[in-house]
Amino acid sequence: MTVQYRKITISLPSPLLEYADRRADRARLSRSQVISEALAQARIEEQTRLAAEGYRFYASEASEFAEASAGAVADALAVSPSEEGADGRETW
Repeated sequence: MTVQYRKITISLPSPLLEYADRRADRARLSRSQVISEALAQARIEEQTRLAAEGYRFYASEASEFAEASAGAVADALAVSPSEEGADGRETW
């Protein structure tokens, strides 16, 4: 997969630009690469946070559903004496 690049112009506060330049020098990367990596990391962190929120939401929802349906499941799984065969096993 080929990634397309586009040129943009951005404005940064001086201290942030100086930090980006120092980081680029230390890592032997371009300023653009440093900023791209920072944004990519921010995106990963956001996606991870959103996924965790989704899992927590659906876990809670599944737990509520399980509680609400526990009685019906227990009733469905209960075997009355008239449903047992002579050997004590369920008959269908």
